[in-house]
Amino acid sequence: MKQIITLGGGGFSMEPDNLLLDQYILEQCPKPRPKICFLPTASGDAEGYIDRFFASFAKLDCEPSVLSLFKPPYEDLEAFLLDKDIVYVGGGNTKNLLVLWREWGLDVLLRKAYEKGVVLAGLSAGSLCWFEEGVTDSYGDVYQVISCLGFLKGSHCPHYDGAAGAKKAYRTFVESGEIMEGMAVDDGAGLHFMNGSLHKAISSRPAAKAYYVKAAKENVKEVALNMHYLGGKA
Repeated sequence: MKQIITLGGGGFSMEPDNLLLDQYILEQCPKPRPKICFLPTASGDAEGYIDRFFASFAKLDCEPSVLSLFKPPYEDLEAFLLDKDIVYVGGGNTKNLLVLWREWGLDVLLRKAYEKGVVLAGLSAGSLCWFEEGVTDSYGDVYQVISCLGFLKGSHCPHYDGAAGAKKAYRTFVESGEIMEGMAVDDGAGLHFMNGSLHKAISSRPAAKAYYVKAAKENVKEVALNMHYLGGKA
């Protein structure tokens, strides 16, 4: 089983007192105390971000670790990464993330991990990176289209309701044909893919939504996905 869980925003990064999305990610690994590795590349391996990861996942039943490309603790990155059950990618600058991963060969190693059955997950840049393309503010204040790893088909827009200009930019690009159709996800919502197909749309907030966004006659059509609220009855 190949799994990817993409979060529009939320998780320990944005909701340290609401770890429903993070707990869901851990539950997708059948092993007790799964080994979860945090990749904070997009943030420049910010120490505060890494500290928040360990503080949050110390509350959950798992074995957390981190892989820093700025201070790599292991010579054999492949052996280290393929030993994990879950890889969790943090937010930040998607362009920088992709450049560094390709320079270190981490894009190839992550593909191997994916094929092996390691659960891949992430939010924001760590969500966008798995798709073919998407919208990003990595280049500055203006949103642009970016090509990504292509583990998942189509395009993606995280922070659909949370980042100023993200929704408008994504809809504009889809309508003009500059970007292919795809998935838009609010903060507090996520998408769980199995073997490349959408399995479930989840949320840690009752009102958080996810959409399939496609071009229609003279405009753009949003198709709201059925959401599974992780907190119980909404």
